[in-house]
Amino acid sequence: MKLDILLGLQWGDEGKGKVVDYLAPKYDVVARFQGGPNAGHTLEFDGIKHVLHQIPSGIFRKDIKNIIGNGVVLDPVIFKKEIEALAKYNLDVFANLFISKKAQLIIPTHRLLDAAYEVAKGKKKIGSTLKGIGPAYQDKIARQGLRVGDIVLPSFKKKYQKLVESHERILGFYKSEYELKQLETDFFESIKFLKKFELIESEYAVNDELSNGSKVLAEGAQGSLLDVDFGSYPYVTSSNTTASGACSGLGVAPNKIGEVFGIFKAYCTRVGGGPFPTELFDEDGKLMQKEGNEFGATTGRPRRCGWLDLPALKYAIMINGVTQLFMMKADVLNVFKKIKVCTGYKMEDGRIIDIMPYEIVEEKIEPILIEMEGWSTSLEGVDEFEKFPEQLRNYVYYLEQELNVPINMVSIGPDRTQTVIRGQVLAHQ
Repeated sequence: MKLDILLGLQWGDEGKGKVVDYLAPKYDVVARFQGGPNAGHTLEFDGIKHVLHQIPSGIFRKDIKNIIGNGVVLDPVIFKKEIEALAKYNLDVFANLFISKKAQLIIPTHRLLDAAYEVAKGKKKIGSTLKGIGPAYQDKIARQGLRVGDIVLPSFKKKYQKLVESHERILGFYKSEYELKQLETDFFESIKFLKKFELIESEYAVNDELSNGSKVLAEGAQGSLLDVDFGSYPYVTSSNTTASGACSGLGVAPNKIGEVFGIFKAYCTRVGGGPFPTELFDEDGKLMQKEGNEFGATTGRPRRCGWLDLPALKYAIMINGVTQLFMMKADVLNVFKKIKVCTGYKMEDGRIIDIMPYEIVEEKIEPILIEMEGWSTSLEGVDEFEKFPEQLRNYVYYLEQELNVPINMVSIGPDRTQTVIRGQVLAHQ
């Protein structure tokens, strides 16, 4: 079997959690391949809203194995809280959730470093979630990080203390004030809890599942435009959020990749700093934020809102090799009589371009917008694409023509039932 990948094509918050939850019954395994507690995957069903940060979104399906892969950075304190929050749903998490021994651990001083680095940046801060993600990935690259497999070794506390001492020297340089004792108490309690789970050689597990004919879905976090290599650097996350990250984050060869499902909103949002060419600062932006309830699932911060950006979306499709598109939150645009789409950029020197330029971080870029008719009506109860208002169907047709990839799902609400399928079958059946 081939490994299918599901990832976001914008700056995160595209609705990946809902789509994974919707697709999950078609798969035997759902695996997270990068990121950590900075992710916020929202699922809504039976009138209840769930937000997962580190746990794969297949966890609510009892027949699905969920794997936290080696590319993830895991905060055991947040992980323990997540598991405890799921207790009321009677899920057998110990039977259905597996954790890679090679996943990196986030320790308390990673979060302290994250805050210190962000303060030091001043006005140029990147808008970090302050979850310790960046410092944890730094230690991974510096070859001094702790991994989940270390927690069962006799040398774990010695390794931990050595890393903390390294961090404290840096915190001293930044003159940071902190109290570590309670943080460490919570951390080591969470480590005891983490040991209750099956810690695995995840690269073998995933490849064995594929060899045995299992259907495996790789779940990405954040969005492609936040990729550490291909995003708007330095306003990016610390991992590879693109399809290539699934190979390195799960130990799967490129020739084993099947479908690449790309998720995008019918408009754009972004949390934190960084360029956002189509950002709206007017009443339309406020209305979009209100209608979309655009506040971060992890941080609660308000999201910046703007019109759909085609050059950015085409770029993300290209670098990921997207085979199918899923458009989310079409219902948020119900209230707009006119809808705009960015088709290119005007640079400071007057050039008109239709690609994502390197200079996007440094230059003031003016979006070139076209206007389309909105549908100005509720989509409540609509369950077939042919029943959509003509203007919405035209919007989908236009995007498909421009993007040259089929849009096979349109989401018209947060619940798993508010999903309209069109085109070819989404996954293996």
